[in-house]
Amino acid sequence: MNEKKFDPKKLQKLNDPQRLMDIPPDYIQSKLDMDKSEVLVEIGAGTAFFSIAFLQQFKPSVVYACDLNETMINWIKANVTQKYRNIIPVKNEENSVPLDDGIADLVFMITLHHELDNPSLILDESYRILKPGGEIFIVDWKKEDMPQGPPVSIRCIPQQVKEQLIKSGFSGVSIFNELPKHFLVVGKKSLSCT
Repeated sequence: MNEKKFDPKKLQKLNDPQRLMDIPPDYIQSKLDMDKSEVLVEIGAGTAFFSIAFLQQFKPSVVYACDLNETMINWIKANVTQKYRNIIPVKNEENSVPLDDGIADLVFMITLHHELDNPSLILDESYRILKPGGEIFIVDWKKEDMPQGPPVSIRCIPQQVKEQLIKSGFSGVSIFNELPKHFLVVGKKSLSCT
């Protein structure tokens, strides 16, 4: 198994309520520039823990919970979709998401970026599936020593994430460092995309 990838055998860690205190959905929402989001896409959804949280926060018509790990997709089908019918599990590949162009109002990734071998490819995909004017946010671990999270050596810095987003076509990219363990980077797809 790739040492950067989350071990699905530890999937219960993804359902720890502490994660909502570390990464509060209302804090994230306050940093976005959107009134209404009908379609959300979470890439690297794991157990759909944050898909559920953002379903409750944004009240969209659908959340596509994408993950490349079959174990996670099956867990979502068995434990989430019965209760939350508008969360749809989607099996994606490392660098591609099988959703239509311009489908999403919001794409998000939480503690995934450090796992990506080539982040630009999934950021290009995120840009493709976003509607013009849609937003992306990325939350990941600060590159600091702390008891939780992945090894510091594989963590990324927010400036690097910002540069990757700009290279993929996003504008108005902002970095927020107020959370104790994580950084937040937000970007927008231009309204006049071709």
